[in-house]
Amino acid sequence: MASYYGYGGRTANGERHNARALTAAHRSLPFGTKVRVTNTANGRSVVVRINDRGPFIRGRIIDVSTAAAESLGFRQRGVAKVDLAVVD
Repeated sequence: MASYYGYGGRTANGERHNARALTAAHRSLPFGTKVRVTNTANGRSVVVRINDRGPFIRGRIIDVSTAAAESLGFRQRGVAKVDLAVVD
């Protein structure tokens, strides 16, 4: 499961969080890793850059930015089942 977040603070790598950027939080992938996130319900996908840590809620594997959630079509719902693939 993926969720999304948006706040005005700093990310774990020191950047200011930008809800309009295609970024995400992951527990263990290195900062700067690009990941294709695909919403399994509608097939929409987007490539995000890891710049934060999280999510820390059981069952969730990635927190994407607000812009990424909109692109994936789950901002209204708040969470979605997704597939992840690291992009070179």
